Amino acid sequence: MRNLVFALTCVLGLCVLSVVSALAQGGQAAYVGSSTCEGCHAKEYETFTKHSRKAKSDKSVKLMARKLTPEEIKECYRCHTTGYGQPGGFESFEKTPDLGHLGCESCHGPGSAHVDSGGAKDKILGKGRLNLKHCEKCHNDPRVVNFRYKPRLYSGGH
Repeated sequence: MRNLVFALTCVLGLCVLSVVSALAQGGQAAYVGSSTCEGCHAKEYETFTKHSRKAKSDKSVKLMARKLTPEEIKECYRCHTTGYGQPGGFESFEKTPDLGHLGCESCHGPGSAHVDSGGAKDKILGKGRLNLKHCEKCHNDPRVVNFRYKPRLYSGGH
């Protein structure tokens, strides 16, 4: 009987720790990487990886890195990797290689809640929930003032 009580106490303790940990993290979704999206969104994933320059943004960042200071390259990471500066986002090409390019979650947000829910549409920024404010996080400089996100959203990358 004591063993059963001890085991139940341990399980209850782990449950409490899990809830406290989730609350401490704000219950935020985590980045899962674009390859995770492929399972349910195979057509979009294939189109994105074959035709979008974003899917290959790590190549240009790595090429430019040789010519930039560490501080300058960090500015590139903000818009040319997935989740840089965010909890669980890109850290380095060695530590988080799956986030080293502009992936699905760069526009759609961290995907773990969407994946864990079995694909609930309210757990991710889908086409109907994206707006220009999301794009302007990176596309805000004078040379892209006329950035037209809708035509790009519905062509090339998707």
